[in-house]
Amino acid sequence: MTTVRDWWTGARPRTLPAAVAPVLVGAAAAQAAGGFDLVRTLLALGVALALQVGVNYANDYSDGVRGTDAVRVGPVRLVASGAAAPEQVRRAASLCFGTAAVLGLALVVLSGQWWLLAVGALAIVAAWGYTGGTTPYGYRGLGELAVFVFFGLVATMGTTYVQVLAVTLPSVLGGVAVGALASAILVANNLRDRPTDERVGKHTLAVRLGERRTRGLFAGLYGLAAAATLALALLGWPWVLLALACLPWAVRALRPVLGGRGGSALVPALADTARAELVLALGLALGLVLG
Repeated sequence: MTTVRDWWTGARPRTLPAAVAPVLVGAAAAQAAGGFDLVRTLLALGVALALQVGVNYANDYSDGVRGTDAVRVGPVRLVASGAAAPEQVRRAASLCFGTAAVLGLALVVLSGQWWLLAVGALAIVAAWGYTGGTTPYGYRGLGELAVFVFFGLVATMGTTYVQVLAVTLPSVLGGVAVGALASAILVANNLRDRPTDERVGKHTLAVRLGERRTRGLFAGLYGLAAAATLALALLGWPWVLLALACLPWAVRALRPVLGGRGGSALVPALADTARAELVLALGLALGLVLG
């Protein structure tokens, strides 16, 4: 019987900062533009969290039924470990996507921007299509790009837009910053799993780039987050440099990746990058409000 703890582990709670961070920054950008709305912010947060958990369950299901999770270095998966039946996990993913759709519809009604329904539908399709369907794009090295777009730009700019009905410069640059670190989480994950993914024909970006260039990409994404933060500071929001408080976690994450570590030794890099993203988002949000 699948326990509550099994479901919690399957939801991969260490990835949840990637859902919270863009909403924090987007809400602060809305405040900076004079249009913060608590209800819409909470709805946007609910959408982001439901999508994140949903994509985690969907990946668990799809990889499990394909057999690509049979040999893993990272956390135990529900389907591959036999902790839950594939159909149970698929229903859990569908429930999460349904929740995101309902909350997203409420946002659309409140904002009056009905075209956003198409954006929400695309986000759900992307969440499922990462490892689901006949041609999952995550198996073709496009997962990091999708994370950058949907858990960076779309989530941040969308949170701002449903409140002020405009795309602002802080929401764009803030989206770049948090999206870069959200992508870095997946890069570290795929670097850890590269040997086993290559063995089962799962051609993630780490498999396509090779080990050396993947490690360089990880560092480059941190550089992109720093560049976007510095650009915001130079363009009139100097308090966003509070985001540099994420440096201790950034250094801890970069050390094993650039130091050539592999396998389970990279697991802390994922957690530290998630923490770095959350602290970065808190610093950006506070900086935008103060600025």
